[in-house]
Formats: sequence, structure tokens, C-alpha cells
Amino acid sequence: MLNNIIDRIKLPFRKDKELYLALEEIIGFLPHNISYYKLALMHKSIGHRGPIEPVKESKKGKKGKGEQPKGKKLNNERLEFLGDAILDAVVGDIVYTHFPGKPEGFLTNTRSKLVQRETLGKLAQEVGLSRLILSSGRSASHNSYMGGNAFEALVGAMYLDRGYDACMKFMQERILGRYINIDKMAYKEVNFKSKLIEWTQKNRIQMSFRLEDQSKDQNGSPTFKYTVVLETIDGSTGVGFSKKESQQHACEDTLKRLKKDSAYLDSIFAAKTERTKMEEEPVLNVPDTEDRKDDFIVISSPRDMAEEHIEHLENSIDKEMDLSDVTADPQEPTREDIIAAAEAEAYEENNVKEQNGN
Repeated sequence: MLNNIIDRIKLPFRKDKELYLALEEIIGFLPHNISYYKLALMHKSIGHRGPIEPVKESKKGKKGKGEQPKGKKLNNERLEFLGDAILDAVVGDIVYTHFPGKPEGFLTNTRSKLVQRETLGKLAQEVGLSRLILSSGRSASHNSYMGGNAFEALVGAMYLDRGYDACMKFMQERILGRYINIDKMAYKEVNFKSKLIEWTQKNRIQMSFRLEDQSKDQNGSPTFKYTVVLETIDGSTGVGFSKKESQQHACEDTLKRLKKDSAYLDSIFAAKTERTKMEEEPVLNVPDTEDRKDDFIVISSPRDMAEEHIEHLENSIDKEMDLSDVTADPQEPTREDIIAAAEAEAYEENNVKEQNGN
């Protein structure tokens, strides 16, 4: 409390008065040691050199222990490392208290959503942190990694400057209290099964699930183990406490594998080619490509097809988490939005039933 009063009195005489006020707007208090925050805003691209803090001398004229030698490159990477750890602890503390009785998996998943780089990058823009980052001419406002890294470094600076309680207050009051609905984000799930079904339908790939095991864990809770099968090629296997959960995990890992493993993708299309050779398909009228572009796909070879599908997956999977809720001006869904969402869900469930034959 006394430090706050002293910092407020000294503010008019600070040479970095604008930076102090900008940071106060973001974190909710005036920095005590501005050098930590300056370092948190230094991206490695600027190549700045020098000691982190002003040299302190003892009564005997000796340099203080905290000094770093001149010429050393300075950036926010060390503070980013520290802030990442503090942020995990703070958000874990908040999630643990906010959701009493929830299992470890739920808490871990929720914390991951709150501290993932995309979320932090969006927050850096919303709170105005991105515009303060010092970089070599690159636009921080359009670089989620730069913004997210700076957000972590800012937390590290706050921890060194004011301690754990200040970081906790910042996240509770300035972030969760203004920009994120923790309940909404916690229960928002990406439907990986729906994404995979959409991809298989678009590319005429047969998809099924194979039950590997159904048993009970040590607490007597039922567990399920399913494997995704695309054509005749086994995909990933998922385990969960329900059929839906296990299939979701299997689909999530299969989508990642499709995106990264070109050999796996080729094997699926090779299996599809073998299947279609054995099937007798009547020759129908050629569809009008002008009116039905989405239903008529012309690919010169399986390899060209595989490359196009990789691009499709990148566009689909890279946007797994909808960050539209991370905003200072949240919008309530309209009646039309609710109806559209319900219709989409019903359509999706029908597609799932058709794919699985149940």
C-alpha cells in the first residue's frame, strides 16, 4: 500500500510517464520496478544489448549482485519462461477453486484452453499489450505468438515486481473479470468427430469405428476404447469414460495424423482406389460443375488429392478453438443464432448416424 502511494507521488517526475500509465491501464497498478516491464516488452528481434537493471553500487563502490555484463543480448524470453510457469499456477488455482468436485482431466483441459498461445495472443491485443511490444518493425498486433509470449513475460514481470498475489489479482479482475467467460470456455468443446466425418464425406472416404475394449477402471467406472478406421486403414485409438468421449479422442488424434503423416494419407487413398475398382458403379449423368462445385471434385492423381486434402485439414484443424468469446464486448446469441445452432447440431447428429449405421 505504501509503495503504491510512493509510486503515485513519483509519477509526474518519471521520464517514462506514458509507459507507466499505459501499463497501469493494463495491469491495474503502477509498476514499482519499471525495468522488469521494459524487458517484458522487448522482442528478441530488436537485438538490444545492456544490463537488465541499472547498476547498483554498495558503500564500497562495488557493483551489485543483480547486474548483468554490458553487451549481453536482452529480450523477454527469460521472463516468458517464468511467466509461463506462474500463469499455469495462477490459472490452475483459479480453475481448481471455480470448479469444485470436477475431475483432474476437466481441470487440466480448462486450464489449457485459458493459457494456450492463441488465447494469450488474443488477450494481448484486447488489453492493448501488443501495441507496446518493441520489435524490429514487425507488426506485433498480427503476430499471436509475439503477443502471447509478451503476455507471459508480463506476468513474469509482475511476479518479480509485486509477487504471486498481484498476478492472481490481475488474472481474476483484469482478465477473467473483463474478457473471458470461464464457464463458457470450459464447456466449449471442439467436435473432432464431426470434423473428421465432414472430411471423409467430402473426399468419399469410408469411415467406421472399431470397439477395441469395454471394461471398468479401478473405481468401477466404465471405460471404452475405440479405433478409427478409414477405408481399411486403422487410424488412432482413443480411450474415454463414454463411447462419445473415446471416439472424440480417436478422431482428434486421427485428424492430427492426417495433417502431418503424408504416407498415412496416401495409404488411405490407395485403399479407396482399390475399393472403387472392385465396385460396379453405374454411369450417371455428369453433374453440372457450374451449379454443384462442392459435389464435383476433379483430381488428377491420388498424390495431388492428398496434397489438397492436407491443405483442407490445415485450414480446418488450425482453427480448433473459437476465440470470439475473448473480447471486452461479448455478444449474446440472438434467437436466430440459437435456432441455426440447433439445426446444425441436428444435421450433424443425422450425419453421424448415417456414417455409423446406427
